[in-house]
Amino acid sequence: MAATASTTTTIARRLRAFKRWMKSQGIDCSDALEITHSLDQGISVYAKCDLEEGDVVATIPKDSCLTVKTSGAKDIIEEYGFEGPLGLSFALMYEISLGHASPWAPYLHLLPNSESLPLVWSLDEVDSLLSGTEIHKIVKEDKALIYDDWKENILPLMDSTSLKLSPDFFGVEQYIAAKSLVASRSFEVDDYHGFGMVPLADLFNHKTGAENVHFTTELSHGDSDNDTDNNDEGNNMSDNKPLPQNSFDDGNLEDPSYLGSDSMILETIIVKSVKAGDEVFNTYGSMGNAGLLHRYGFTEPDNPNDIVNIDLELVLHWSSALFSGRHSRGRLSLWRRLDYHGCVSQNSEYFEISSNGEPEIELLILLYIMLLPEEAYNKLDLIVSTAGNLNETVISLERGMIPFGKTSEISKELLLTKSVCDALLALADARESLYGSNSVDDIDALRSCCISDRKLYHSLMLRVSERMILKKLRTYAATAAAQSHPTAKGTLSRKKLKRT
Repeated sequence: MAATASTTTTIARRLRAFKRWMKSQGIDCSDALEITHSLDQGISVYAKCDLEEGDVVATIPKDSCLTVKTSGAKDIIEEYGFEGPLGLSFALMYEISLGHASPWAPYLHLLPNSESLPLVWSLDEVDSLLSGTEIHKIVKEDKALIYDDWKENILPLMDSTSLKLSPDFFGVEQYIAAKSLVASRSFEVDDYHGFGMVPLADLFNHKTGAENVHFTTELSHGDSDNDTDNNDEGNNMSDNKPLPQNSFDDGNLEDPSYLGSDSMILETIIVKSVKAGDEVFNTYGSMGNAGLLHRYGFTEPDNPNDIVNIDLELVLHWSSALFSGRHSRGRLSLWRRLDYHGCVSQNSEYFEISSNGEPEIELLILLYIMLLPEEAYNKLDLIVSTAGNLNETVISLERGMIPFGKTSEISKELLLTKSVCDALLALADARESLYGSNSVDDIDALRSCCISDRKLYHSLMLRVSERMILKKLRTYAATAAAQSHPTAKGTLSRKKLKRT
């Protein structure tokens, strides 16, 4: 209890210092906002009175933001060509190394040493808590790539006698910690400043579909969409490919010629009314729990953006258990010649299962072709080989015609034969087996888990949300199988599709 009280007192003192610092930097935070701290939620922003759409509740000068252009490390960053998140991470480490001498000291003291992203977890924790999830492999790749970034870019600078960089502030652990803060808190300020740490703006918590505030330049007052549609659950955090970030609606300001103009002010505007006493939310983008945990270190119950991926490799493994390798390769080749493919990310091809358990039609078509009788397959293969226009390739069955060249016109019901539904059930089982035997009681474990145990709680939430989707996939397949009728072997023909 004493430690808890001490922590609360320390945060309260740092919050007061931060508020004084904001005033000294010209950051105007409306009296209508209350910045609070709790052990469960951390720092949050609440409305002290009713807030209406269009209300400006804060203004932030761009020169109060910590960017590669405003940092004391600007010359070093430019000399060594550090760009994007690498440059900002170095700037952050540099300012932290200055301690109280940094112009951003009261702001930096309010930040955690690192965010609880899987990136900063130990490899044992990653393997035990994330095994089988959408981000298990990605996080391990992240850790390796970021170590290589540090070794290639930061380590050589520590040997420089002129720079005098201390390992206590520029070691690999400090670099990973800085990367976690940059990945989860930075905004793209404008074309001149690039990415930056934006005091006050990064204190608003995320809630899917409940954005109350939007950040913009004073001159633009643009649309309030924070449009980083981050359903790509697997972007790596290396500096070769900067992650999508929160962004300010700037004026496409490409050079410093605008310095001193009103465009140097960032505004926080209410875009959805808030009742007095309610929390004021930002939104970090449309992401499922895998993306939220990967990028920000938390999850949400009943997240409508959740998905589960089934790798093409898993489909081929299922096929190899039933058919010869030649059979699987031939059917896959035909599927590709019909111009189908899965989603591709980081050299992996996969199919998404939506939050309601519905598979992508590309997966259904692949399974359908894999399961075609030999005679029907050979005829379809011949038609595709001789077709002048794949948009005219159809398969005629007793249940209807399938226009393989026009995915948008294909009825999923025609593809959901009993054998395809059985394949979906088998793939759901295979995908779930990746979680391992220790995850059988995830739902019970989540109910009894305390949210303060962030790593365990959010990894359990991710696994439970993914496994619920697999459960819905089984229901989807079982329902479709019950409604399907035995399909004739099928006759194949090449017919002209009516043009609309």
